[in-house]
Amino acid sequence: MLLGVSRQAVSKWESERTYPEMDKLLRICSLFECKLDDLVMGDLTHRQVDRIMSIPQGQSPQDITGYDKSTCGYALKLPAGILSILLGAALAVLWAALSTALGNGLSDYAVVIACIGTTVGIVFILSAASARNGFQKAHPFIEDFYTAEQKSGARAEMLKGAVLGAVLIAAGIAGAVLLRSFELFAWAAFLSLFAAAVFCILRGYLLWLRMDVERYNQRSFSLMTEREIAALDDVELRRIARKAKRKRSVCVIIMSLATIVGLCLLFIPQLGAYRWFWLAWAIGGMLCVAANLYLDIRGEE
Repeated sequence: MLLGVSRQAVSKWESERTYPEMDKLLRICSLFECKLDDLVMGDLTHRQVDRIMSIPQGQSPQDITGYDKSTCGYALKLPAGILSILLGAALAVLWAALSTALGNGLSDYAVVIACIGTTVGIVFILSAASARNGFQKAHPFIEDFYTAEQKSGARAEMLKGAVLGAVLIAAGIAGAVLLRSFELFAWAAFLSLFAAAVFCILRGYLLWLRMDVERYNQRSFSLMTEREIAALDDVELRRIARKAKRKRSVCVIIMSLATIVGLCLLFIPQLGAYRWFWLAWAIGGMLCVAANLYLDIRGEE
């Protein structure tokens, strides 16, 4: 786990079918605070053990890599970024509505407000993605340390977030209907409540998803380079890694296109579709799910 290698690799080391690469040997030396000669040729069984780096017998595995803190940070930053983008759009629509009602001619500043919200949101999203990828590269494989109670609690929180999100969306629709005579105000109210709903649903889902450590380990394969994949001495692992990498590439392409479409709908007035810009990401997410299912079915044939 601390070396970033799979259990299959460790098993092959133990059975002397393969041997660790030099970078892995150096990391082992760093963990055990010994020299390379002592590790390869000496006897380390009598050295003092660092209790923090070991798991006492009879106790469950511990989160010694900071996985939970990292994933909780990601589960906050990503929804916050999306919330910022949607709230920026809602405030822009509200500003345009107020400017129109007051006749002050400042409606053009609505675009500035939307740009600020989008910029802040993109910064949050990129920061979350960068931190997540950096952590995963440093710790590609994690041993599952969550208890059944923790997983059950996360599932309950996800359901609460989903229910709260559904209530907020319903309230947004109701508010839009009540304010239908004031179209821009109706859209501002709906987008505000929809943004809060997306935050609640997505945060609850990501906090629940962090419990699936096996999925995290599978995702590590998608971040491997082709050289690292080719170095795997297990045919099945190479197949899994290439499949995971292909699925990730497809999703990156789909969501990148969705982002371009969404921003075009939001910032190009000639299209007249700024109200529906948020649908680009929703459709992109559904296409990612469909693409992954297709690749899974195709891989089983």
